[in-house]
Amino acid sequence: MPLTVAVQMDPIAHINIRGDSTFALLLEAAARGHLLLFYTPDSLYMRDGFVSARMQPLQVRDVEGDHFTLGEPAIIEFESVDVVLMRQDPPFDMAYITATHLLERVQPRTLVVNDPAHVRNAPEKIMVTLFPELMPPTLISRDRQVIEAFRKEHGSIVMKPLYGNGGASIFKVSPDDPNFGPLCDMFMALSREPWMIQRFLPQVSEGDKRIILVDGVAMGAVNRVPQPGDIRANMVRGGAAETTMLSPREQEICARIGPALRERGLLFAGIDVIGGNLTEINVTSPTGVRAIQRLGGPDLAVAIWDAIERKRAG
Repeated sequence: MPLTVAVQMDPIAHINIRGDSTFALLLEAAARGHLLLFYTPDSLYMRDGFVSARMQPLQVRDVEGDHFTLGEPAIIEFESVDVVLMRQDPPFDMAYITATHLLERVQPRTLVVNDPAHVRNAPEKIMVTLFPELMPPTLISRDRQVIEAFRKEHGSIVMKPLYGNGGASIFKVSPDDPNFGPLCDMFMALSREPWMIQRFLPQVSEGDKRIILVDGVAMGAVNRVPQPGDIRANMVRGGAAETTMLSPREQEICARIGPALRERGLLFAGIDVIGGNLTEINVTSPTGVRAIQRLGGPDLAVAIWDAIERKRAG
């Protein structure tokens, strides 16, 4: 049965279709005959307990420079929608959190992927801390003395915003780095939130592996290798994508976290592994689907839609 699918995302005109996982999901949905509706998070609202948004019919094509057509906008209540793809990129700020509260109200009549309540409770650098035995030594704090003690214990560290994304504002700080104080000052001035600090993993030069799990099962992976002189392997930061296989340790990590993802309705997740260490669990707007397919791997949009349709059928 064709489904009515609403996608909550950033402006579709600005995406890079070669690497955009949301676009891969839309192409597969269209191929299955589902009706697509597009809206941006700022058009989401609730009135008298009913959640609606200003949506536009959407057609997609895998053609760079001509990848979409939008129809006339109309106010549509979510009661008439079968599936919502919550796919806007972070920052994970109060606007993002508000969107999860509103979308939580449309369930269970409408299936939201990923489950908005658990997206709210499991941002990338928080949920991962449920599995400390799989991680490098990790600190979440904004207390400078605590951070200094952690650096003294572990030597080189990586500092990153707790709710950042895409490799932005990630710094490696060596044991005697004179920039440590200025970096702390900068972070203090920019945000009231804690930061994530982890022991630096030199194996990052060999790659930061993104593994895609669908309904808790590992389905594909891509190894992302940073540019020389950089520690950030994110492809939006110039990381080179390579084919890869899962090591026994990576299979162990996936088996360990898979049930927790499934229980929380986190149907589409992307985890990051460096040198056998789990560093993040991405559930807000995971990427990697198109890169895996481009390197000869499976089209994971198929597996994701198979899982969505199974859940929708109940």
